[in-house]
Amino acid sequence: MDDAESASRAGRRRAAAAAGMRLFSPEYYALCAGGGMLAAGATHLAITPLDVLKVNMQVNPMKYNSIFSGLNVLVKEEGPSSLWRGWGGKFFGYGVQGGCRFGLYEYFKKRYSDVLVDSNKSTIYFLSSASAQIIADVGLCPFESVKVRVQTQPMFAKGLVDGFPRVYATEGLSGFYRGLLPLWGRNLPFSMLMFSTFEHTVDFLYQKVIQKKKEDCSTIQQLGATCLAGYISGAVGTVVSNPADNIVSSLYNKKAENIIHAVKSIGFRNLLTRSLPIRIALVGPVITMQWFFYDTIKILTGL
Repeated sequence: MDDAESASRAGRRRAAAAAGMRLFSPEYYALCAGGGMLAAGATHLAITPLDVLKVNMQVNPMKYNSIFSGLNVLVKEEGPSSLWRGWGGKFFGYGVQGGCRFGLYEYFKKRYSDVLVDSNKSTIYFLSSASAQIIADVGLCPFESVKVRVQTQPMFAKGLVDGFPRVYATEGLSGFYRGLLPLWGRNLPFSMLMFSTFEHTVDFLYQKVIQKKKEDCSTIQQLGATCLAGYISGAVGTVVSNPADNIVSSLYNKKAENIIHAVKSIGFRNLLTRSLPIRIALVGPVITMQWFFYDTIKILTGL
């Protein structure tokens, strides 16, 4: 079985080389971006119903006070289709973000590694993920702006097609980036911890648990390590980013005029705990599946 796996991996490498694919080439980064786009877009689309509930729990916690009762209220009052409101923002917005996040992370990791030769791995991971996430969120922000409004204001718009013009007509270009700073506040620490935790967890698993080099492991072992590290990294990032996630929802729904007002109105304890259980239920599996799909694409192409 090990011989078959080794032969298969060698064949994939030869196929990639024959197709002109080489590490750190423009084609390589394009593949990483495409893999990240597919992985993020598909996984976020799949959990749209839970995301609709999460945003409503943040905006109206008295009405939507738990996962099961909240889902029941949404379905009773607005019908089953309400659970899929904002699916376009999830699929396209987080697809754009995922493409930038994964593709640019690989790019910046190589660049920072070449420049900061004496720096430790954590520094490289933090700088690479932060640089990629700053750009990724600029791409995500307009989609997120429309998505949150569609999910919490049923009469606002049906989706992206009519949502984009309405935001622009009422608030101008700034309406799309109203929540960019808190979005960075949510996603920068999340991304920095997620990538760093993932990389260190993978290293630990290969060195201490599997006790083999990655290239000597079977495809199943590689993807198993990816999934475990992905879930751990997603859970860690979720706890740290929860306060900013609550602020983003409050600003987009005009529950607060600015970040300071949002913090005061939500309260310190609620910033830390509001919607945290459902975010962990959402983000852990989503990040796991993103890394699974992303690494599967890289394995299948011999990278």
